[in-house]
Amino acid sequence: MDSIPSIDIAPFRTGSAADKRAVADRVAAACRDIGFLVISGHGIARATLEDTFARSFAFFDQPAEAKAHWRPTGPAKQRGYHGVATRSLAATLGQQTPLDLRESVFLGPIDDHAAHYARLPEAATAYAPNIVPDQPAGTAEAFTGIYRAYERLSLDLLRVFAIALDLPEEHFTPLMGRHFSILGVHHYPALATPPEPGQLRAGAHTDFGAMTILAMTEGRGGLEAQTPDGRWLPLLPRPGELVVNLGDMMQRWTNDRWVSTLHRVVVPEIGDTGSRRLSIGYFVHPDFDADIRCIPTCLAPGETPRHKPITAGEHIAEKINRSHKAA
Repeated sequence: MDSIPSIDIAPFRTGSAADKRAVADRVAAACRDIGFLVISGHGIARATLEDTFARSFAFFDQPAEAKAHWRPTGPAKQRGYHGVATRSLAATLGQQTPLDLRESVFLGPIDDHAAHYARLPEAATAYAPNIVPDQPAGTAEAFTGIYRAYERLSLDLLRVFAIALDLPEEHFTPLMGRHFSILGVHHYPALATPPEPGQLRAGAHTDFGAMTILAMTEGRGGLEAQTPDGRWLPLLPRPGELVVNLGDMMQRWTNDRWVSTLHRVVVPEIGDTGSRRLSIGYFVHPDFDADIRCIPTCLAPGETPRHKPITAGEHIAEKINRSHKAA
């Protein structure tokens, strides 16, 4: 494989049953072969993406003390602002590496489902209140707006995945009514000093959830995905296109038929001002109590599931606990 597959999903969104099948077949091949695809025809206007990029850059251009106002306290770690070199994605795979050279803002679900899960204390962090920056003006609207746009797109993509897996089109929809998906707005500053040995902008890792949807600006030192033969392929979407990759949960659902692929964000040359970049990702997590077990169409006759049944909340907690033990 020499490039990441590019797929126009508009025929699925607006076309006939045959159009849907054709798109789903192409998506299925990408999910089997590499677990990454670049999509167009997704329904999110390029102007919306560009406005969100501009407002995100404006937020990260503020002084450190202004951004720190939005830093979380307590157990909700994926909320609010996190500074440069405060997190390590490689630790999620047990790797001891220097902290990642990026800063981020995280949002969780906009709809409040905390009361529904009050009987499950372990769900409190997944549905914790958001910390949404409102300075500069328009920041909160941009972040919540792109969250909603990704939320709608994720349901479309899950319909594509369902047909690709020979399931009813709405198979995944009932599992998304109280999802705990995460929006991550990530800023990768240009480097003024050399990184530590082995330090990356984002260490090599796989994502935890069902899938990730990602918009990014151009800039050297970007996202790379590992091929089955161990090479690293750069992700170079055109303006307006989005990157989609599978997470560990989808690999588990499909009995390892589809792959959650290792990826990283590499470091650019020191002082390369053209290397400053943004990525805005949406990490799709179904309802906290959604059942994650082998999909019947992914089980051959006489074959047994490779993973035990688990809930979405238990799956994510298992991954997080493993990363904490490695850190």
